[in-house]
Amino acid sequence: MTGSTLAPFTADDYRARMDRAARAAADAGLAGLLVAPGPDLVWLTGYAPTAATERLTLLVLAQGRAPVLVVPTLEAPDAAEAAGAPALNLRDWTDGKDPYAATAALLDVSGRFGISDNAWAMHLLGLQRALPGTSYASLTEALPMLRAVKDAAELDLMAAAGAAADATFEEIRKVPFEGRKESAVGADLADLLRKFGHSQVDFTIVASGPNGANPHHEVGDRVIERGDMVVLDFGGLKDGYGSDTSRTVHVGEPTDEERRVHDLVREAQEAGFRAVRPGVACQEVDRAARAVIDDAGYGEYFIHRTGHGIGVTTHEPPYMIEGEQQPLVPGMCFSVEPGVYLPGRFGVRIEDIVTVTADGGRRLNNTDREMVIVD
Repeated sequence: MTGSTLAPFTADDYRARMDRAARAAADAGLAGLLVAPGPDLVWLTGYAPTAATERLTLLVLAQGRAPVLVVPTLEAPDAAEAAGAPALNLRDWTDGKDPYAATAALLDVSGRFGISDNAWAMHLLGLQRALPGTSYASLTEALPMLRAVKDAAELDLMAAAGAAADATFEEIRKVPFEGRKESAVGADLADLLRKFGHSQVDFTIVASGPNGANPHHEVGDRVIERGDMVVLDFGGLKDGYGSDTSRTVHVGEPTDEERRVHDLVREAQEAGFRAVRPGVACQEVDRAARAVIDDAGYGEYFIHRTGHGIGVTTHEPPYMIEGEQQPLVPGMCFSVEPGVYLPGRFGVRIEDIVTVTADGGRRLNNTDREMVIVD
């Protein structure tokens, strides 16, 4: 078994992230953070166990204390090779010993801790049995913005992932659509994402004709026909950071109504992008895009939020939705993806990943947003 690391980052980078996370936990009134295998652990330490098992692995962070990674003895050599390992202490436990007792010795017996959303229930319950005076809050609830603001190196990786997704679209628009199953075009998308450097493909939505009215249709056995509108939404991870873009193409010449709806969604997407600037609440991006669609009389057919954060996962906080008052901060990355979905007929969605700059926003996807005709 071997662990994996994000090559561009050093032990000092991970040390700074763990220090920042511990400070944020203290500021939120928490005694510390407990981080199980998953995206948060990779982001904080560079360590990704090859498989999350029933054996407890847990990073313990608390302000004023050295970070400790509790690991099974058989996995300790891999953990020691992670890029962030020099910035933390390893504490291993052997089969037959109680990992919860070993972890409890690191914790405040009456503290409230933030814990990874993807921690196993058996591990949380084991900690609660060992320390009945402790309490816990999900990390997403307690520190939703922990990974939201990207540094310069992360932004470079996000831009590279966006460019790879753009290259995928430029190639997919050249392939035949008419007479092929959605699943075949979806397979082409996955192959192209990998060709352009993605190690992980998270989704390849190919929603043709009436299927386009379902925002999360993904792919099926429907044969794409001439006259279909086709929603393409695809992305994954390249060098540990996410891509996610949507374009809606048409097989042959569209009708006047199809052009009108596509132009409407393009205008809404542009309005959402123009709303991006530091200090603006996330909900204002949603409001700007939604107002364009509402004013045109299609508001009831825009049935999802305008966007979601993206980073080491393809969906994470913050969310561009009414009620989200988190202010935008330079370095945040998120999608702007309004859509219109006409049941039984067709759908349109246009999506770019956007990052907040010092004075506005910058798109990380730059392919054509006008109607693209495919064969």
